[in-house]
Amino acid sequence: MASVAKGNETVEWACTLPSVAQGKIMQVSRGVACQDTLDPVGVVGCIVPFNFPIMVPMWTTPIALTMGNCVILKPSEKVPLTMTRVAALMKQAGVPDGVFQIVHGAVDVVNGMCDHPDIAALSFVGSSKVAEIVYQRCHKINKKCLALGGAKNHLIALEDCDINMTAQDITGSFAGCAGQRCMAASVLLTVGNQRQLIDAVVAKSKALQPGQANGQVGPVIDLISRDRILKYINQAEAGGAEILLDGRSWSGREGSWVGPTIILHTNRADPALHEEIFGPVISILQVSTREEAIEIENANPYGNAACIYTSSGGASEWFTSRFRAGMIGVNIGIPVPREPFSFGGMYGTLSKFGEHDITGEGAMNFFTTRRKITSKWTQFESGKKEDISQFK
Repeated sequence: MASVAKGNETVEWACTLPSVAQGKIMQVSRGVACQDTLDPVGVVGCIVPFNFPIMVPMWTTPIALTMGNCVILKPSEKVPLTMTRVAALMKQAGVPDGVFQIVHGAVDVVNGMCDHPDIAALSFVGSSKVAEIVYQRCHKINKKCLALGGAKNHLIALEDCDINMTAQDITGSFAGCAGQRCMAASVLLTVGNQRQLIDAVVAKSKALQPGQANGQVGPVIDLISRDRILKYINQAEAGGAEILLDGRSWSGREGSWVGPTIILHTNRADPALHEEIFGPVISILQVSTREEAIEIENANPYGNAACIYTSSGGASEWFTSRFRAGMIGVNIGIPVPREPFSFGGMYGTLSKFGEHDITGEGAMNFFTTRRKITSKWTQFESGKKEDISQFK
C-alpha cells in the first residue's frame, strides 16, 4: 500500500534524528563558545484528516517521538480504526505506556486539545476553514501551532511539453485517490491552443474504471462529499462550461461514486476554477501567454503546490521562481518532497497557518525548543597549578 510505504519514509528518517539533532557548538572568540540544543517541548497534539489515515499520522508522530515528546493523536472520526491498530503495534514494539495516546471525537475534542494547558504544541491537517480556526484558537493562548489547510493546485502546460508524459501525469494527479488529496491537480492552464494534449488527458482519464486497486478510481469518502462535487460540475455546466468527460454517470452506482471529470472553461470567474472541490475533477482554461498563466496562479489564495510542464530549462526556471506555492513540480503533478525535504505549503496563504513544515527538518524544529548557550571560561595559564580541591 503506497500510503504505508510513504509513511515509512518518515519513520526511517525520524529514526536518524537522535544523531542529526545534536545541535552545534562553535568557539566564537578566545575562551568563548556558543552552543545550541534542541529540547522536546513536552506533550504535543496531532489532529489528522480522513484521506490518508496512516500516512499523515506517520508524518508527525515519528518525528515528535524521536525528538523526545509524548504524542496525543486525534484521527478523523470518519476513519478511526487505522491508527488504533498502529497504537497496538507500537505498544507491542515496546513504546512505553502514555508516550503515544489516541483520543477520538469531533469538534469538542479538537477544542479541548487547542485549549489544554499541558499540550505544548499542536499540528493540524484538514480543511482551510478549520485550520484557521485551530491556529487562531491556539495563537490566542500563545500555543505553538502548525495548521495545514486545503489547496487549489495549478498545473501549467507549455506547447513544448511531452504530450504523452504530461497527459499521463495530469491524469494521475487529478484522478488518483479520487482527487481527495491536498496535492491533487485542480486547474490546468494551457498556454496556447493545446487540443492534442487535452484530448490525450481525456482519453487516459476515460480509460480509468471504478475500483480500489491497480490504479483505478475509488469512491469519495461519503455521500456529502459526492453531492458537493456534483454541485460544482452542475454549476459549471449551467454557466456555459463544456464537460469533456462526465463523471456524474458513476453517481448512480451504489455508494459515494464520482468518476473522473474534465471541465473546459471559458469564463475565468467560474467557481470550479477557484474553490477547492476535493474530488476527481480538473478544470481546464486556455491562456495566451506565460504572464497570463502566472497571474492566474499567483491570484489563487491557496499556496500548496504548482507545476510546470515543459521541455525548456529556461521556461522551467522562469515559472519555478514565480509560482506562489510551497511545493513546486517540473513535469511532476504531485510534487511531494521526500525527507529531509519537508512537506508544507506557503505561509501566508489558505494552505498553511503557522511557521515550519509538517515533515522533515521543519517538523524537527516545530516539535522542539531551541536553546542557545554562550559560555566563557578563565584562560588556563601555563605553569599555574589549578586548585581542584573543591571538586573532591
